[in-house]
Amino acid sequence: MSEKNYSYMEIQDYIEAGKIAGEVRENTRKKNWIGKTVYEICEEVENEIKKRGAKCAFPVNTSLNEVAAHYTAEPNDQLTISEDDLVKIDLGAQINGHIADTAVTVCYNPEFDHLTQVAQTALNNAMSMIKVGVKSSDVGRTIEKTIKQSGCLPIANLSGHSLEQYTIHAGKSVPNIWSIGSFSFGENQAFACEPFVTTGDGLGFVHEGKTKNIFALASRKKTKDKEADLMLDYIWENFNLLPFALRWLLPEWEENDARKLLGILTKKKAVHAYPVLVEGNGKRVTQAEHTFIPNENGVTITTMGQ
Repeated sequence: MSEKNYSYMEIQDYIEAGKIAGEVRENTRKKNWIGKTVYEICEEVENEIKKRGAKCAFPVNTSLNEVAAHYTAEPNDQLTISEDDLVKIDLGAQINGHIADTAVTVCYNPEFDHLTQVAQTALNNAMSMIKVGVKSSDVGRTIEKTIKQSGCLPIANLSGHSLEQYTIHAGKSVPNIWSIGSFSFGENQAFACEPFVTTGDGLGFVHEGKTKNIFALASRKKTKDKEADLMLDYIWENFNLLPFALRWLLPEWEENDARKLLGILTKKKAVHAYPVLVEGNGKRVTQAEHTFIPNENGVTITTMGQ
């Protein structure tokens, strides 16, 4: 895959999207969400991104406890946060398709503070070593070492990723463990780094769960179903190739109709449905994430926030 160096304007979009995402993440971290539903969290956080002048790069993820990633609220989802829940809130902002992807784990039970802090420390240690020419495998080694020295386990089959315009997973992986086959970070390319951490008695791997409530366009090829094809056009015009949720279709369709049409599009492989990812031993998982752009002086962490 050819290396792409961004123009000044593109870099500015990444930096502005990052500033917005970082600010929203920090506000999210400070809030007490106990008693709130995941629907309320998703809607509130998505609105915070929009009112700051960006678009959502994907539906806010609110993955609880052993669910590591890819859970977003169903319409009027009544799943409610308790004081013992570990909530990973993963959010994304985009400006002209240039993405900032960042996450925080919120928890209100001191028992899980260590697990939450380890993810943040692993991320900080990774960020402190990034510069042009550093190998992705060495970043993975640092993340793995930080987590294991703390008595926890990294999730080996989840990783960070390169970012391109309107593309969240753009082909390169930023691993959370040392791995064979790596690349050296180039200048002015955007990446997300996201350590996932589980307890020492976890499996350290995730598997796919049954729930699928995040979707993305896979093909623009018409299905010959008139209503489904209208939805296909709507998805392309509003979300491009970025992920979306059923909730986001409801301004245009009734919920039951939207579910039916989305089912047709998924069956025809025009839309891809992403399953939730669950820790293999059912143990709790924490996450921390930044978007960054390596440069000759080190790194610009776009999502630092205040």
